[in-house]
Amino acid sequence: MLCVGRNPNLFTVGSQDRTRAGMTDKKDQIVDQIPHLRRYASALLRDRDAADDLVQDCLARAFDRLHLWQPSGTMRAWLFTILHNLHVNQSRKRGREPEIRTDTDNLERQPAPSDQDTGLVARDLVNALDQLPEEQRIVILLVGLEGLSYADVASVTGTPLGTVMSRLSRGRERLRQIMDTQPTQPLRRVN
Repeated sequence: MLCVGRNPNLFTVGSQDRTRAGMTDKKDQIVDQIPHLRRYASALLRDRDAADDLVQDCLARAFDRLHLWQPSGTMRAWLFTILHNLHVNQSRKRGREPEIRTDTDNLERQPAPSDQDTGLVARDLVNALDQLPEEQRIVILLVGLEGLSYADVASVTGTPLGTVMSRLSRGRERLRQIMDTQPTQPLRRVN
């Protein structure tokens, strides 16, 4: 037992309190990762509501199984692993159900880009990402958008490091091809 001050009843930290403090630190680490989880889920699903549902499921599972987290790894990689596995399981469950996107429902909430060219390039990039196989898209988003290391991506996806590097290389090359070959429409001259 650790005592601070002259009175042993003041500022006493017992083993139970230290355990609670450790749990609070873990919970704070989880809360710090919520924006990253939301950004990745939004990029992965392209539907804000579905992304929020996926993150909510991830957080519920993380808090329920917080005692299973090993301090040898990063909390971020552990959370992304949970999110990835939930996404894979939900995709399998959906099977061959038709995909219904409601991107137009969220248009009013999306800010207009300040520069039209940047907005067009971003739109083209999102469309190009949609054309990639899911395995390549996931690796590109985790490395490029979330800044995870190759080792963390391997841990999150449950694939060997060499496979991650290969998927990333092939995905980047395919993105370059798609972006270079997208048809550009000539502009009309207005007098």
